[in-house]
Amino acid sequence: MAWQCSGQSNAALVANLKNAGIIQSPAVEKAMLAVDRASYAPKYVYEDSPQLLGYNVTISAPHMHAMCLEGLVGHLKPGMRALDVGSGSGYLTACMALMVGVQGLAVGIEHVPDLVTKSLENFKKDGKNSLLESGNLRVVVGDGRKGHPPEGPYDAIHVGAAAPTLPPALVEQLKPGGRLIIPVGTSNQALLQVDKGQDGKVTETVLSGVRYVPLT
Repeated sequence: MAWQCSGQSNAALVANLKNAGIIQSPAVEKAMLAVDRASYAPKYVYEDSPQLLGYNVTISAPHMHAMCLEGLVGHLKPGMRALDVGSGSGYLTACMALMVGVQGLAVGIEHVPDLVTKSLENFKKDGKNSLLESGNLRVVVGDGRKGHPPEGPYDAIHVGAAAPTLPPALVEQLKPGGRLIIPVGTSNQALLQVDKGQDGKVTETVLSGVRYVPLT
């Protein structure tokens, strides 16, 4: 089970997530092995639990990151474009950048300027300078509820905090064939998978019940 996936190292954490069946694809395993959570979490870095970053922002538990990456894996192929809303310390944005590769783009958007500054420091601490220098990985300050139109549309959008309702701007910024994973709700929250067909038709699927901090 997810709460049994904590490890003594990043490799052990990823191995436990794989053994639990949460990590299933080689692409997700490779990305999570390459992005060391110790560079992005403030304490208990390999524990499978969320951690407070300040500003009422958290870094999600590793099993939630793994679940979301698995849900988006078909939309994070080399050359694709991804948006990470509420990017926080930058962990998942870095994973997405590795998955889409040098011909792709991963953009993190975070409304707290100090966290954007910190995430840039985290990337460098984790040896991800080349992603920043190539332009494959970017982080911007902004209201993630409105998305980030200048770099869109996106094949994959991940939202790391709960919106009371599905933000229309994020659906609009999905490419045809794209997928959005977002927690939605207030007291009762659900993790939604939102798919946009090639004809523009939008389909919503409830993945699970969740508990996230509010998207602000």
